[in-house]
Amino acid sequence: MRSTQRHSCVITGLGLLMAFPLWAWDGVVEKQTFEMDSFTTQGGETIPNVTVGWEAYGELNDARDNVILITHFFSGTSHAAGRYEIDGQPTGYWDAIIGPGKPLDTDEYYIISSDTLVNLNANDPNVTTTGPASINPDTGEPWGMDFPVVTIRDFVEIQRELLESQEIESLHAVMGASMGALQAIEWASAYPDRVERLISVIGGGVADPWLLATLSAWAAPIRLDANWNEGNYYDGEPPTEGLKEALKLVTLNANHWQWANETFNRDWADEERNPAEDINARYAIEQTLDDIAAARAATSDANHLLYLVRANQTFMAGHGESLEEGLAAIEAPTLMLYSENDLVFAPQGVRRTAELIEADGTDVTLETLEGNRGHLDGVVSIEQASDTLRAFLR
Repeated sequence: MRSTQRHSCVITGLGLLMAFPLWAWDGVVEKQTFEMDSFTTQGGETIPNVTVGWEAYGELNDARDNVILITHFFSGTSHAAGRYEIDGQPTGYWDAIIGPGKPLDTDEYYIISSDTLVNLNANDPNVTTTGPASINPDTGEPWGMDFPVVTIRDFVEIQRELLESQEIESLHAVMGASMGALQAIEWASAYPDRVERLISVIGGGVADPWLLATLSAWAAPIRLDANWNEGNYYDGEPPTEGLKEALKLVTLNANHWQWANETFNRDWADEERNPAEDINARYAIEQTLDDIAAARAATSDANHLLYLVRANQTFMAGHGESLEEGLAAIEAPTLMLYSENDLVFAPQGVRRTAELIEADGTDVTLETLEGNRGHLDGVVSIEQASDTLRAFLR
């Protein structure tokens, strides 16, 4: 196992050195990769040559006990905070809460995040992942659908190996949103002696039937695209149209009707083309969702989306036969942030998860996030929980 640097971290400026401790993170990300010769999945399959990307913000202390692990959401990456160039803009999805003086204070904590296996953004130059688009060393060709089925627990085990390669044995906290919440919950269930605090954002303890069906709908357009060809498209035309339709559904479900109605009303995409008179004319919300999906499809891989769907569908805390047993294993004080308008993880399921975690006396705090984005409020509205996060981490 080894780590290799992909982007240089540049720290300059006397003003920075005077304003913060000498090791203060200045917002420039040092993108690195972690490699394993092989990895055995929970299903018993061996994946050779596993490589995932990772980032860290702040500095690991001598005791190695100031670590916060960030686990990313379905369409996310390890880029939780910061920027890749010294003169670039911050582009991390949780920049609002990660940084010097922020709730996840990089002057105090070593914050680390990694790309998952089968990361959706397999074609993003800033993402490193192993999945169906990777080369199978036994054949010299992309894995395609021969890639082993992987689970949320497998994502956790790769993260554990990454942490152990840095001699990190315990976590001050593990925190993630959506699919990241599933990973955070699994961490606390699988390794209760290593997790001191659990922060679950817009996620629950199990993929309930509603989520199973939602995820199935996300996968359907890809399977219906003739170019998908049972996953064998790497030497030909990829199923781009199916992938775009899948990502449009992901975007729509992750939002809420309040956002749609307040943002678009019934506006036309082209003010000169009336949908009531032109069958090919579009409404503004249709065009916006299509544009977002097209941009995301450019860096995504269709097979990776299918594997992510299955990893989420198979999730149940503890990776066992009983949800109650899996959640009872959690001993870490738990903070659950959720939205009452969530159309992906039903709020009732989040509250039920909290009840099962605290059934044996584990401390659980539930707090709602306000906004009109539904599920996405766990990402775009996270700053409103700043005071709660700051207090919980201390």
